[in-house]
Amino acid sequence: MEAYGMGQMEPNVGLYCKKVLIDPKPRKLLPEWMRFVRGVIDSEDLPLNISRESMQDSALVRKLGDVVAKRLLKHLDKEAVEDAKKYNEFYASFSRFFKEGIATDHTNRDAIAKLLRFESSMTEAGETVSLTDYVKRMKEGQTAIYYQVATSRSSIETGPYVAAFKEKGFEVLYMFEHIDEYVISSLSKFEDKDLKSVNAPDIDLGDATGDGESLPEAEATTLCDWIKERLVSQVETVRTGKRLVGSPALVLTPEGEMSPQIRQMMKAMGKDNDMPGSKVIFEINPRHSLVKGLSKLHQSDPETAGLISEQILDNALLSAGLLDEPQRIIERTQKLMEKLAS
Repeated sequence: MEAYGMGQMEPNVGLYCKKVLIDPKPRKLLPEWMRFVRGVIDSEDLPLNISRESMQDSALVRKLGDVVAKRLLKHLDKEAVEDAKKYNEFYASFSRFFKEGIATDHTNRDAIAKLLRFESSMTEAGETVSLTDYVKRMKEGQTAIYYQVATSRSSIETGPYVAAFKEKGFEVLYMFEHIDEYVISSLSKFEDKDLKSVNAPDIDLGDATGDGESLPEAEATTLCDWIKERLVSQVETVRTGKRLVGSPALVLTPEGEMSPQIRQMMKAMGKDNDMPGSKVIFEINPRHSLVKGLSKLHQSDPETAGLISEQILDNALLSAGLLDEPQRIIERTQKLMEKLAS
């Protein structure tokens, strides 16, 4: 997990038997992710002459470690309820270890999940919510826990993905670390509720109530087909989107493709050369004035319409964290300005 930014730290819980030190740093006593814990364990049940080698394979030591780990998790859960401010300060310092626990400690995963904290669309900046509290205030008929991973709160709230969820009254968890995508995929469910990214391609929130009349269906289909032909090397599908409110378009990662966050993690690890090229699902907003104008322009001036289509796609890719060559936006913007100026 070091490659994902979890870091390394030596375990520091000493193991004693009747006040006699057996091992100052037993490696397999507690789960690896609990290496931030400091203290001592004194057990009268351990034989004084146990060796460090045999201790690693001792069923008694494993049982002792399991009991201590569960008690610690129970204690932290109690602290989180009784003194939320104090717990949140503690969590801010050690959250990366809990996230590692989700990914690596299958035995205690459910208990660890209760200790996670995230900002959300229903909290102020800096305030957090637990998964338990999220589930308690889910809307009637809501079947999934929605989240978005991005670099900051502002990039989420100015992007195209959460507006429709807010409009429908669905809370969205905000996650700001690349590792969060890996953690959430490891967790998968919480209290039988699926955890689902807001940019998943199969979410249906029903019709959005954005401003303006929509393009006629036949005209929208023609435009989608034209854009697909123009951008065939970059898009898998072009379709009208129901989830768009104030933005002209967004991109979605096809099912089974690497998410933007995982791609960024791979890139940070220097493994981007091993990543396959990725086409996206391109959703356009048939109510947006820019899309309506594009529908008319692609027939009268296909060259300019093509440049605008490419710009809309790159803007959407940039918002999704999928734009690898931002320089092309500058070059294309210059071409468009030259056309306008002439």
